Amino acid sequence: MSGHSKWATIKRAKAKTDAARGKSFTKVIREISAAARIGGGDATGNPRLRLAIDKAKSINMPADNIKRAIDKATGGGEGAQLEEVTYEGYGPAGVAVMVECITDNKMRTLNEIRFIFSRNGGNLGESGSVNWMFKKKGVLNFEKTKVNEDKLMADAIDAGAEDITTEESLITVETTPDKFEQVKNALTAKKYDAATAEITMVPSNTIKLEGENAQRILKLVDALEENDDVQNVHANFDIPEELMT
Repeated sequence: MSGHSKWATIKRAKAKTDAARGKSFTKVIREISAAARIGGGDATGNPRLRLAIDKAKSINMPADNIKRAIDKATGGGEGAQLEEVTYEGYGPAGVAVMVECITDNKMRTLNEIRFIFSRNGGNLGESGSVNWMFKKKGVLNFEKTKVNEDKLMADAIDAGAEDITTEESLITVETTPDKFEQVKNALTAKKYDAATAEITMVPSNTIKLEGENAQRILKLVDALEENDDVQNVHANFDIPEELMT
């Protein structure tokens, strides 16, 4: 797996300030609203909404906030005005970067994302310039110290996993998008606790980085993720974990 998954896991483990928690709430509420607007407000028949609600619960979002976001999206309120857009570009050392946003003002978001790229040694590209380097996958990361590696691998295969890899402190289970919930639920039923579980864009190849280039790409990713409109950042870097702490 690329540094993308390691980055997500390390960020999850970091202590969050109240301000950061508020920003997380904003991003998850937008994802709930977008999922409900597109697939309906009934989580039973809307896998994307179920995943968004799971994410909301993982950061202790109150149930009333979740319900309001769904109601606004399905009732034609504020949530219905949000749009999804993906920007593509290159970061330092030629790293491919995809930025998924949910916004109420596409022009504002475009200008902000372009500025972040240029300020951090990258450049925004045309649509389609890098997305061919990524495939949509279900990805579950498990900390090696908390699981029996051999048993997890066997159980994941039985559940329908497509691929399993190990790297440093993580075991990564990959699925096709349509098998993600099946595998996730099967492993949860067997008491496995994933450090992260998401449907994401996985790079087909990675660029190994160290030193200044590693720090520069991490600075770019961090700046993008700080933007209120950015939901997810995908990149094909591979960086040792110790450089990301």
